[in-house]
Amino acid sequence: MLPRERVESALAFRTPDRIPLQIAPSPAGLYEHGQKLLDLARACGHDFGDVQQMKLPDPPPAADFDPDGRYHAIRTDAWGTTWEYRIFGIWGHPIGWPLNDLSALDGWKAPERPLTAGPGFEEARAAAARHQQKWYLIGEGGSLFEALRWVRRFEMILMDIEDDTPEINRIAEIINEYNMALARYALLLGCDAVAFGDDLGTQNALMVSPGAFRRFFKPRYKELFEPIQRAGQKVFFHSCGQVTEVLEDLRKVGVTALWPQLPLYNLRELARRCRDLGIAVQLHPDRGELMQRGSPGQVRDYVLRLLDTFDTAHGGSWLFIEVDPGFPWANIEALFSVAMEVRR
Repeated sequence: MLPRERVESALAFRTPDRIPLQIAPSPAGLYEHGQKLLDLARACGHDFGDVQQMKLPDPPPAADFDPDGRYHAIRTDAWGTTWEYRIFGIWGHPIGWPLNDLSALDGWKAPERPLTAGPGFEEARAAAARHQQKWYLIGEGGSLFEALRWVRRFEMILMDIEDDTPEINRIAEIINEYNMALARYALLLGCDAVAFGDDLGTQNALMVSPGAFRRFFKPRYKELFEPIQRAGQKVFFHSCGQVTEVLEDLRKVGVTALWPQLPLYNLRELARRCRDLGIAVQLHPDRGELMQRGSPGQVRDYVLRLLDTFDTAHGGSWLFIEVDPGFPWANIEALFSVAMEVRR
């Protein structure tokens, strides 16, 4: 099979010729581990692109370091949120929110939408077509719950959603319109799937009640995902935290593949539920306890058990590798080694 066909088989719960693999080029991991990680990724290869084109990130400028040599950057993004970053390549923490004072809402707007015409767009569409001659292509669709937390303090957002205020509904509509523009752009490029991400859960429950999820989020996800379904493309959805209570809801609004936070689940039960619902699963080995503090043998055993639990060899899931700062090099080697072994 071509790599693209391999992924499509897994998503359709059909047996691929070998276990599909996705490698995320995390700038943080590549910055810490450098050329040896890049060489390892290139030797391994994956089904979502040509890893020979993967590059090391440019190092941060000197201005992004404190006098004591520690990385410390402050940035304001296109949403108007100010972020503090303490580890290069790792998501920061918001320290300034544009809508804490709702009187600013009238003058606030989403970032510029991607252009869907002109030379730049045509060049991107041609690049997408070249990519898909061999590889599976995922487009970016944005976030809703996370974007809400970027523009207004988290505790305020939770209270606003519970109270169902006019202002929170207006903010959500602005964000969702922007996300729909991202999804349209991905569809016009011809992407095979569009990926979205919202960390909806804590370690043991949703951050909002199931009722609030179904009232506030579910209709907006449905509006966002419907054009993708009509186009015959897939909806990928990432969510850290426990989302068992709304798995069926996510499937009903169109989610076809889920990237969950695996350590929070009974994996055998999650595998059964997702297979019953027709949700393919992106299998991302635990980046916390396992990869940071486990042994190479534990890494290998975990991956083999994971693939067996989800019956990955017969479709419905694929292996996902992302290297964070702090992973011992022996564990990284073990992770890539077992990935290459199972793909042989």
